[in-house]
Amino acid sequence: MTFPEHGRPADEVLAELDALAADDVDWHGGRVFSLAYFASEEIYRVARTANDKFLSTNALNMGAFPSLRRMQNEVVATVAGWLGGGDEAAGFLTTGGTESLLMAVKAARERGRAERGITEPDMVLPVSAHAAFEKAAHYFGVRSIRVPVGEDHRADPEAMAAAVGPNTVLVVGSAPQYPQGVIDPIPEIAALAIDQGANCHVDACMGGVTLPFLRRLGEDIPPFDFSVEGVTSMSIDLHKYGYTAKGASVIVHRDRGLRNHQTFVTDNWTGGLYGSSGVLGTKSGGPIAAAWAVLQHVGDDGYLQLTATARRATLRLRDRLEAIDGIQVLGDTPATLVAFRSNVADTFAIGDELGKAGWYCDRQGPPDSLHCTVHAGHAETVDGFADAVAEASDALGSGPTRGEAGAYGTVD
Repeated sequence: MTFPEHGRPADEVLAELDALAADDVDWHGGRVFSLAYFASEEIYRVARTANDKFLSTNALNMGAFPSLRRMQNEVVATVAGWLGGGDEAAGFLTTGGTESLLMAVKAARERGRAERGITEPDMVLPVSAHAAFEKAAHYFGVRSIRVPVGEDHRADPEAMAAAVGPNTVLVVGSAPQYPQGVIDPIPEIAALAIDQGANCHVDACMGGVTLPFLRRLGEDIPPFDFSVEGVTSMSIDLHKYGYTAKGASVIVHRDRGLRNHQTFVTDNWTGGLYGSSGVLGTKSGGPIAAAWAVLQHVGDDGYLQLTATARRATLRLRDRLEAIDGIQVLGDTPATLVAFRSNVADTFAIGDELGKAGWYCDRQGPPDSLHCTVHAGHAETVDGFADAVAEASDALGSGPTRGEAGAYGTVD
């Protein structure tokens, strides 16, 4: 529809929005294992209401909105506490994991330039590290050196060590990495950063909420956070397993000195001093308020319970998938991500059949596989999903049917 000559009634416009969404995935019904996270109607109501209250506030200048400064500080302090950050830990809320990773690379580049005089920086990271690091490399002129992972899908510290050089400003590990959901050997990776005088960023966008609570629940979680010497920054998405409104991610630095390399300040124009903590200037205070409100509403015991629910659903899904002939689960599933493939039918063809049945999960590769991000909202649906996988596998058999590879992100 083109821009109307005359304004339309609000009810009519809102009704059309509902109609437009009719073909979208059912993200709050437990049939989507990607992109969106849902814990309960009550938590969603709190996030939505808080977001609406601060929708038009502007986090560009928190001097005008001191409420946003307080909320950001309290959210960052909470997250830093989860991750073993000391009193010196400092960070900012960003609009999502991509922006957090962008700022981690920018901070590493600036530190390398300031302390080591590096003008042609590079970063060393496993092939499993998030695609946003490639965006950061492109945006900030940092050479990306990708190295193979081991047979267990984890980063290979020896291969990374061989790739590190005098221009390396950053080494990267993930907790967990997205494709197979495994946790990289962070202590070994961080040791490379210490030896080189470089930054070490741990991408915990997927695990920054769940891993600390899983450890408290008795799971054997390897060292991955600021308790590891050499880790200089971490990223955590609250709009994932924090169940807050999009977009809300946190980047935490070990101390304020390291955080200073993230920020940008200029007075080289006639409009006054301009300071920015991230890529954006103007950004809505809504997601900040929603993050603060949901953390306050759910509380420590609530997140412990939500994490336990998500973990049980994950283990149930893994068990069900492993019981299906021809289905192979990839990785050891230490957290809440499950990747699987078929050794008989075409994996993406199974994905097509799942889509026809109303299920949605990511498609990825290599190797060709389907990916499930399992959250608390899946507690009652994982058996139905596993049944659908079994039915699709049986229906396809070993025939020649090929499925669509799909995409993690789109540009159309």
